[in-house]
Amino acid sequence: MSASDVLHPDGSDYDAFLFAEVGEDRTGSAVTVLSALARLDLEPWTEARELSRLGPKDAQVRLTMHFLAITDIPALALASESRAVKLVSLLPRPASLRVSKSLGTGTNSFPKLSMSWTMIAFVGIVLLTWFFYLAQTG
Repeated sequence: MSASDVLHPDGSDYDAFLFAEVGEDRTGSAVTVLSALARLDLEPWTEARELSRLGPKDAQVRLTMHFLAITDIPALALASESRAVKLVSLLPRPASLRVSKSLGTGTNSFPKLSMSWTMIAFVGIVLLTWFFYLAQTG
């Protein structure tokens, strides 16, 4: 496990957003969303997570306000709102929206359940413990 995985275990969900380029600064260096947020003293993964929890319109407004606060990237000053719209589409959708979409609308639609290996192992241990308890008392 890399140091980045430890510090930002959910980072890969936000990589498309955070590593998208937003323009060049006055020195000619390429600037990504990650570096733009860091220039504002914001923790990029935390901000990406917060933006993804907002609705698309609110996320666009918040990201546009961040971009307007950055003065050394000329391209952002000219197209901060349109760039924010494109970038917000790269954010993962909140879990609540994914669940409601998976419920479907038909009468025979069932939600798709997904369990992590940890949960499966936990349930297995509980069932084995219960089985052995019943075997000893019965």
